[in-house]
Amino acid sequence: MKLLLVEDEPTLRAQLRTGLEEAGYVVDEADNGRDAQHLGEQESFDAVVLDLGLPVLDGLSVLRRWRESGRVMPVLILTARDGWHEKVAGIDAGADDYLTKPFHMEELLARLRALIRRAGGHAGAELVCGPLTLDTRSSRARVSGQALSLTSHEYRVLAYLMHHRGEIVSRSELIQHIYAQDFDRDSNTIEVFVGRLRKKLPPDLIETVRGLGYRLACWS
Repeated sequence: MKLLLVEDEPTLRAQLRTGLEEAGYVVDEADNGRDAQHLGEQESFDAVVLDLGLPVLDGLSVLRRWRESGRVMPVLILTARDGWHEKVAGIDAGADDYLTKPFHMEELLARLRALIRRAGGHAGAELVCGPLTLDTRSSRARVSGQALSLTSHEYRVLAYLMHHRGEIVSRSELIQHIYAQDFDRDSNTIEVFVGRLRKKLPPDLIETVRGLGYRLACWS
């Protein structure tokens, strides 16, 4: 799953990026509102962590412009102010949740997991597809109770398919959501990761829809 991190304070941004990547996310970042607005309109993100106090263009203005342009990705606002009016303004601008600085990384991760689950129509922290389960809290997958050994990229592909199980996911969509913007993206590697996953999963769980992409077919 890919996130956009927008924070102008270098030390905090580096700490957040490290924590998010350790949790298994792919992270693109911006340190000002103008670049954030551009990235949010040009790239696909599963969620955004957005600071309000940004240079060039403030966070609320960025958020409003995203929503006006039809961008619907979940947005978690970070604010150094604890005033209720700031929170109301953020929610009215289109935010899905907020955190007041300082905060614990564990809480930010929990809120992001909840936002991404709700965006995909999932209520619980554990996603299920037939014998396959994926715990979004621990980033671990199991088949019939047996733990799967996955590389980071295999996990990212599987997690995205699990969040969109039953839907057709194109190769280009997978590329957008498992690689950062500055990574050398190669569509052939997606086929490699899917091939590896198929060897670790029950037969026919990952379907190829000719000319369109892949679908995780859940069965009892």
